[in-house]
Amino acid sequence: MPKTLFKVDLTKPMSEQELPGHNRWHPDIPAIASVNPGDTFRIECKDWTDGQIKNNDSADDIRDVDLSIVHVLSGPIWVNGAEPGDILVVDIVDIGALQGDEWGFTGIFDQKNGGGFLTDHYPNPAKAIWDLQGIYTTSRHIPGVKFAGITHPGLIGCAPSHELLAKWNKRESELMATQPDRRTYGAGINMDGVPVLAALPNPENAVLGTLAQSEYARVAAEAARTIPPREHGGNCDIKNLSRGTRIYFPVYVEGGKLSMGDLHFSQGDGEISFCGAIEMSGFIDLHVDIIKGGVDKYAMVNPIFKPGPVEPHYSEFLVFEGISVDEFTGKQYFMDVHIAYRQACLNAIAYLMKFGYTGEQAYLLLSCAPVEGRVSGIVDIPNACCTLAIPTAIFDKNILPV
Repeated sequence: MPKTLFKVDLTKPMSEQELPGHNRWHPDIPAIASVNPGDTFRIECKDWTDGQIKNNDSADDIRDVDLSIVHVLSGPIWVNGAEPGDILVVDIVDIGALQGDEWGFTGIFDQKNGGGFLTDHYPNPAKAIWDLQGIYTTSRHIPGVKFAGITHPGLIGCAPSHELLAKWNKRESELMATQPDRRTYGAGINMDGVPVLAALPNPENAVLGTLAQSEYARVAAEAARTIPPREHGGNCDIKNLSRGTRIYFPVYVEGGKLSMGDLHFSQGDGEISFCGAIEMSGFIDLHVDIIKGGVDKYAMVNPIFKPGPVEPHYSEFLVFEGISVDEFTGKQYFMDVHIAYRQACLNAIAYLMKFGYTGEQAYLLLSCAPVEGRVSGIVDIPNACCTLAIPTAIFDKNILPV
């Protein structure tokens, strides 16, 4: 087994770990360990909420979760020899649940505290707990389904440079200024049930690793939230980053400062309920290498990845279409894939409700099961067409039209 460079105590928040991680992006957060190119090592991770969600039947913890704490990350890891302009090559060797903590959760966040893709239809909190049994999972809250997961880190990336961090904060602040009434409060996610435009820096509950206290106020005020994906990777929530995957990250600072977290046992394309994967604590084994000068050599802007060979092999799907027409007003939008994918999801939920599932159960299932989302048509004006494919074998009954 690879050497464990970062261990977690699940009974303690990240800020009280013997070696704390972090929940913001900033180049000045110190590395907690160093590795050489060619090394393989293990990192343990808490779930993205830092243990706020419990294995019980109440959704009160989903309703009350403090989103200023997320995402808690393990790292940063310093890779010797990595310099700005290099590519950090990261192989996912293995990934799984921590022993004795083989469970996960999926949630619909309250509309006033995060919401989700379909928050206008499902504004109230809901939760499903999943029991992890090897490669399979079942839930007492969504009966009649069992599926194999494709376990992956929802969030992984290198630290930004000071210049890149300033670019993030400038452009996201400018976006916020276009609709100042949609500014951030508290956790920086929603205001009065209306999604904000960006999650700007928020010092509240910032965890900055082993940074000296004298530097805390400055870094906490500048540090970027971990909510969105950006040029460095970050919270991309790509379900195919599983065992055997090779990821190529642009390096912005000396040592790269690689961090990761937000481990998922399974996720559907889009992670539509926001807390929509099967979220879990766990471990991830990584192998690293460096391509010197790779950013310019390969015209890299965002990370590139080569999926591994490990994934659930479902061969039969029921596919739902959606087009870019608003369900509330009937308004025609021009090639809007956001609306088209929403329609596909809503059509799938309405269908599953005919088989005994509540809307909330169907919404949670589409978010965390290995469903496949596609932008199927993007040239046929005025309607974009998106599809959502559900593997039929995950159900214990026939769900096909007869």
